[in-house]
Amino acid sequence: MLVETLTISRRFCGPSQSGNGGYVCGRIARHIPGAAAVRLMLPPPLETEMRMEADADVVRLLHGDVLVGEACPTVLDVSPPAVPSFAAAQRASEAYLGFIAHSFPRCFVCGPQRTPGDGMCIFAGPLANSSIVAAPWIADVSLARGAQIANEFLWAALDCPSAFAILPVPEGRTVVLGELRAQIVGAVRPDERCVVIGWPLQVEGRKRSAGSAVFSEAGVPVAIGRATWIDIAADRFPPEPIV
Repeated sequence: MLVETLTISRRFCGPSQSGNGGYVCGRIARHIPGAAAVRLMLPPPLETEMRMEADADVVRLLHGDVLVGEACPTVLDVSPPAVPSFAAAQRASEAYLGFIAHSFPRCFVCGPQRTPGDGMCIFAGPLANSSIVAAPWIADVSLARGAQIANEFLWAALDCPSAFAILPVPEGRTVVLGELRAQIVGAVRPDERCVVIGWPLQVEGRKRSAGSAVFSEAGVPVAIGRATWIDIAADRFPPEPIV
């Protein structure tokens, strides 16, 4: 049984008091070869030592005796649509909904209060005449492990664009990540000009699912995901006004 500890730095927050879901899923999935499905049971705490346990094909993240998240192998059943150009993704990003209203404006991946080199600044906006949202992404060298961007940050890049693909939700509601299934199929270099997209899949009660993908500068998919988002009351999180 593999046992290691994990402490999520405040830099990698989603809501201001908990870890970004995609990043945390990627850290858990690090111990699953191939495609993985990661389910988050509760908001991952920041600056708190947790325990990672791996047994057979299951990896668990625990805070004391409380299960925070769990990963297992899966089969990914989504294929990304054609990649837009970097310039088209830049134009789409200008209409990013989060510039107007954002539940978690300090989010490491998509928060408008973050700056390049601090956050990932993936601001996915709607492509013209399409249900797809897209954003340019230039990965910062601080996210690299060796010569490549670490896989957990590719998982993080898959996270938020899938949410903006299924927004907006009714007033007084927001969405939180319930499960992210993903597979890393390539690599990204620091400072590479990537494109990230998200697209809606289905709505089932309070569950909304969407696909997402990260494309390299050559237009090749390097990460593909399918996220399940849970529609909840926005007042379950403290207000985080955009400043």
